Amino acid sequence: MTSQSITVRERVPTGAPTIHRSARPALSISIKRCPELASGEIAEENAAWVPRLRQILRARIAPWKCPELVNKAELLLTELFTNALQHGSGPTVDVCVRRRGDRLRIAVDDHSTRGPLPRSKGLYEEHGRGLVLVDVLSDAWGISKDRTTTWCTLRLPEGLPALSTGPAPVRNETMIRVPADTSGLQLAGIHGRTAFAILDWPGDQQAAVDVLHSLASNALRHGIAQDWPSSDLRIWVRVTKAHELIIDVKDPNPDFPEFETNVVGELGRGLWIVRRSGATVSWAPDMAEGGKTVRAVMQPGQVAL
Repeated sequence: MTSQSITVRERVPTGAPTIHRSARPALSISIKRCPELASGEIAEENAAWVPRLRQILRARIAPWKCPELVNKAELLLTELFTNALQHGSGPTVDVCVRRRGDRLRIAVDDHSTRGPLPRSKGLYEEHGRGLVLVDVLSDAWGISKDRTTTWCTLRLPEGLPALSTGPAPVRNETMIRVPADTSGLQLAGIHGRTAFAILDWPGDQQAAVDVLHSLASNALRHGIAQDWPSSDLRIWVRVTKAHELIIDVKDPNPDFPEFETNVVGELGRGLWIVRRSGATVSWAPDMAEGGKTVRAVMQPGQVAL
């Protein structure tokens, strides 16, 4: 009987597939807010997102090799996000960081119409400076007309390359091996849920299970021929330094006809479900070993359907 296994590794192998269609959107994360404590302190689940967001931002703009810019951006994001947790009241906090021309724009929507206000604090107080620090560090800042979003900008040095359109470097990874038949689908979901927990991915894990199941089903139905010599289906699950989740499923069929039509749901609902679950889906032939890899990339946070 084929064994099933999950193996955690710290680095991605050098033979990781290159995906033809993999467009990562600008940093845009919707974080579900947990109820705050009666004492007015930020709940632990919410506070845990502060270092995660700093890691995500650093991973995505570190290739610019501008340490001062990275440090400022991290501080500004921390202040805006903490303000949103302390003073917002909506069910989610939405974070968006994007490059606009010669500026880096950081925006946090707390879904509260009250709007944050700067507060005067002592120079050496570690917390509570509110938007005073934002005013000092940023080139410009403001509040949206509906008073739900606070934003700030940083001027970028000249000559910076465009932000990478691919996922950030991999932090750790897991390989799941299941039988290459219908019994493997249920096992893939079970092992996938375990893998997401082991890798500590801070995203919608139920949506990720749905994505993994859909990719495995697609491989079994359309990618594996009856005479395929292997009795296993191998699925790689990776988490990047920017907390993106990457799910790679390889099958022996090197072609994927009408891929675009499949993604929009015109020829079945498999890959449409993947996209509907918040993933960016792509594929690439494996020039070294043959076959192809179908990839889904999911962002951390809450899936916005």
